[in-house]
Amino acid sequence: MRDLSALPKVHLHVHLESTIRPGTLKELAAAHGIQLPEKPAAFEGFRAFADRNSLTRSCLREAEDFERIAREFCADEAAQGTRYVEVTFTAAAHGERVGDLELPLNAVLKGLSEGGKEHGLRWKLILDHSRRRSIERAEKTLELAKRHEEIIGIGMAGEEKYSLAPFREVLDRAREAGLHLIHHAGEDAGPDSIREAIEIGGAERIGHGIRILEDPELTAHTAESGIALEVCPSSNVVLGLIPTFPEHPLPRLVEAGLRVTLNTDVPDVTGTAITDEFTRAREVFGYDDTTLAKLASNAVTASFAPEETKTLLHNEIDGWLKSAEGA
Repeated sequence: MRDLSALPKVHLHVHLESTIRPGTLKELAAAHGIQLPEKPAAFEGFRAFADRNSLTRSCLREAEDFERIAREFCADEAAQGTRYVEVTFTAAAHGERVGDLELPLNAVLKGLSEGGKEHGLRWKLILDHSRRRSIERAEKTLELAKRHEEIIGIGMAGEEKYSLAPFREVLDRAREAGLHLIHHAGEDAGPDSIREAIEIGGAERIGHGIRILEDPELTAHTAESGIALEVCPSSNVVLGLIPTFPEHPLPRLVEAGLRVTLNTDVPDVTGTAITDEFTRAREVFGYDDTTLAKLASNAVTASFAPEETKTLLHNEIDGWLKSAEGA
C-alpha cells in the first residue's frame, strides 16, 4: 500500500478556528484568562458542539492570535500532503466580537500568506455565516469578501433548521460579485436542506450532504449536475450525527455516483487530520489506492483553483498512483 501522507491532497472543508493546535489553544486561553473545560469524547448533537466551539473562538482576541493560527494551519496542512486548501473563516462574527470588523480577517490573510509561502501551500479563503445570525452580519460578510481577491466564496453554516430563504438577496449579490457559494446542508437536517441550498442558495458545492440518499431524485440530480459533497466522516461521528465510522454512508454516496470529497471539518475536535480521514477510509471500507486517488482527484475537480493548478494537481495524484508499491 502506498503512503497516504504522500498522496497529494486538496482540502475543501475545514474551519480555521477548528484547526488550532492544542498547545496553542492552551497558551491563548491562559493569556486571555479563559478557562477551557475538558473536551468531551463525543458531543450530544450539533448545539453542544457549537457552544464548545464558541468558547474556543473566544480565545482569539489580538491580531497576533489570528496570524498565529493561520501560519500554523499552513504548516500542519503541508505536513499532511495538502497542496491546495480552501479554508473557511467566520470573519464578520470575529470582527464584531473584537470591536474591529477588519482586524481578524486582515490578520488571517497575513498569516496565510506568510505560512503559505513558507510551506509551499496554495490557499484561498471562504467566509461563512451562521444561518441563525442576522442578515446584517451576512451583509458585512459579503462586503468583507468583496474586498480581497484571496476570498473566493461565502457560505451559510450553522444549524440547518434555520432556512436560507431570508438570505436569498445577499447570496444573489454575492454571485453577481463573482463569489462562489458553498453551503452546509444535509448534515443535521434532511435532504430538503440540500435542495434549498441548491435552489435558493445557488450552492456549487455542499458542505457534508450526508443525508442526500434519503431523496433518490435529489441524489440523481446532484450526481448528474456534478455538485460535489464535502464529506467529513470523523466529524459526523464525533458530533453524534452518525453512530460509528463503519456506519457512515460514505461508501453508499460513492456508489450512488456522487462526486464525493474527503475532508476534516473540525480537526481540533476529532483529533483527525486529512491523512487520517484517508487512512480510515482505507481501513474501514477497504478502499484501495485507486479509489483513494479518485477521492483526492474529486477534490481537485471540485475546487475553485485555477485550471493550470488543477492540471498540476491531477498530474501529481496520477504520479502518486503510478509510484511503486510501498514507496
